[in-house]
Amino acid sequence: MASPRRRLVILGATGTVGRQAQEILEQAGSPLQVVALSAHQRRAELEACGSRYPEASLFLTSLPQQSEALQQFLLDGDYDLCLQAMVGAAGLPFSEAVLLAGKDLALANKESLVMAGGHLVELSKTRGGNIVPVDSEHCAIHQCLPAANDQNSIRRLYLTASGGALRDWPLAQLGEVSPEQALAHPNWDMGPRITVDSATMMNKALEILEAQHLFGVDARSIQVLLHRQSVIHSMVEFVDGSVLAQMGPPDMAFPIHYALHFPQRLHSPLSGFHPELFSQLTLQTPESKRYPALELGWRAAEKGDPAGAVLNAADEVAVAAFLKGRIRFPEIAEICAATLESMPALPASTLDDIYAADRWAREHSRARCEVPAS
Repeated sequence: MASPRRRLVILGATGTVGRQAQEILEQAGSPLQVVALSAHQRRAELEACGSRYPEASLFLTSLPQQSEALQQFLLDGDYDLCLQAMVGAAGLPFSEAVLLAGKDLALANKESLVMAGGHLVELSKTRGGNIVPVDSEHCAIHQCLPAANDQNSIRRLYLTASGGALRDWPLAQLGEVSPEQALAHPNWDMGPRITVDSATMMNKALEILEAQHLFGVDARSIQVLLHRQSVIHSMVEFVDGSVLAQMGPPDMAFPIHYALHFPQRLHSPLSGFHPELFSQLTLQTPESKRYPALELGWRAAEKGDPAGAVLNAADEVAVAAFLKGRIRFPEIAEICAATLESMPALPASTLDDIYAADRWAREHSRARCEVPAS
């Protein structure tokens, strides 16, 4: 007798990850049934997605009533797995609702873990839902670690970084970079914020905080390596000196496919292994002068909560200002550093505290960007 199909919710269905997930589901033999889809404000695109799944509920989260209805659905709806592919801090309450319901969470919304990773991991343990990372680096580590993750067996985690669109620009010219130039990623096809974050390496700063929570390791045991080919996605060094690496083409379809079907390994038509991909691989230590944002991940980890929320909020504001032409590229890291260092002693016991820290950081960084609140 065939096992019942798992019921899937896709949050952020009209974004890059959400669209790729739907392409994967269209492949023959997917054991997943889409029961709900959400988008922020792209109504026409959401309805087009919904036409593929006529029985699925649709939610437009820019409408307060529908946003509340979606949170309620996540708390008590009939589903098994949620792909959380929303962008930004607004995704946190939806991630929390999934885990409160004891459901499995395929998490592409890194802000949730950066802002409230300890809380979400604890919910996963107490309520029984798995967190499976979709970020290529954390998905790689997830695949390298044994099912019974013994944190004492880990010596070091290595996150790899492509270096982004500006990795070969003369340092003296970074102040002249246009948004279009920062968005021209050499390896990956991603949304605008994450592509700019790749150019600053702020994405790695935030990924340090993610990995700390997901895998229960000290932040200073997490290292970042510049890997131009984006073939090695991450590595785990164990206490016996052995190193495991997860490798593959730079295509988000692979971690999405893994996270959607975990713990199974299902057949995929994705073409993965080509020996020439692995013929010339390089690993380097990132230049601190080129990537000053990277150090902010370790500094935020040392400060403790809610520093992750503060750093993430400052980056969201600064990247938006850069994309609108209001600040220069190097000012992204400068504004984030100044906001983090200006953080007063803020409580972080509840999600309300986290949201308050997020608001403080947005106000502080907007003032530095001279960006009015939207």
